[in-house]
Amino acid sequence: MAALTTTDLEGLTLVARGKVRDIYATSVPTQLLFVATDRISAYDVILNNGIPGKGSILTQLSLYWFDKLRDIIPNHLITVAVDEMPEDVRKHREEVQGRSMLVRKAEVIPLEAIPSLQLLLYAIGSAWQEYKRSGTVHGITLSAGLVESSKLPEPLFTPSTKAEQGAHDENIHPDQARRLIGSDLYERISTVAVKLYTVAAAHCHANGVILADTKFEFGLLSDATHDKELILIDEVLTPDSSRYWPLDGYQAGRPQPSFDKQYLRDWLVAKGFKKGLEGGLNGEGWTIEEEVVKERVEWAKSLSSKRLKDVVPSNSPQILPMSSNPRTPIPEEWRISNG
Repeated sequence: MAALTTTDLEGLTLVARGKVRDIYATSVPTQLLFVATDRISAYDVILNNGIPGKGSILTQLSLYWFDKLRDIIPNHLITVAVDEMPEDVRKHREEVQGRSMLVRKAEVIPLEAIPSLQLLLYAIGSAWQEYKRSGTVHGITLSAGLVESSKLPEPLFTPSTKAEQGAHDENIHPDQARRLIGSDLYERISTVAVKLYTVAAAHCHANGVILADTKFEFGLLSDATHDKELILIDEVLTPDSSRYWPLDGYQAGRPQPSFDKQYLRDWLVAKGFKKGLEGGLNGEGWTIEEEVVKERVEWAKSLSSKRLKDVVPSNSPQILPMSSNPRTPIPEEWRISNG
């Protein structure tokens, strides 16, 4: 199966082409089509080639988490069933089936919400490196004596800017985030992001997986019945937006094996990547070796029938075989108010 790295849906207007998703306007002005391609990126660099089937897996994982977390905050998802999409989308069934979402159009908040419970090592620009220098992460002072991959006493909310395509997101202090989007909106986002993370992390931990950190994005929805309703948008808790570690063998004080894109970050660094070389060593971009692509496809197949099979239940609309695990009720006090 060849990787789908770009789409061209005749009759639909391309609104944006992100690191992974192509976004199209539809014949319904309030609805957008999100198509998850097989593109893959690290350090804000989109590789020339992709991972076959990746976009479908990301879509199905997001679908599961949107459903599991819907009692905490509404989200932008309308449907993933092509038959329920506008006619101008349905004619592209073959290309979008299994990798697309019809979503509500929202005003995107220019802030990435990143809650975590572990102090992570990044090869470049890491929270861990900042902590070693100054005892802070994103300018937030943490307790002394932490080691790499330490579990923090409570989830840490670390915002970053949402950069334009080709630019780097910038980690910022909460005070800067408040100035950027307003204090009231910042408090709503930081509170709900930590709630979302806490529920997801507990579910993963109960099934042998550590959710070390993740990234949420939010939007504001205005219509005849809602005045600036805060909703969850984009993707949710995928390996592209999160760092997953196996619980077995976890030991603070060292890097952890991962179920996410760390392999790609490691590969890029090993091949000579550093800031300033986003265009590649020869200016032709970065192309991951086919052997690495094949290894990741086989790894994903193996993983879907082993450890992560318990994280996503079989009764969710998945393309991967998953085992049964009832949906966890959300405490009433954790439901967000949009009033």
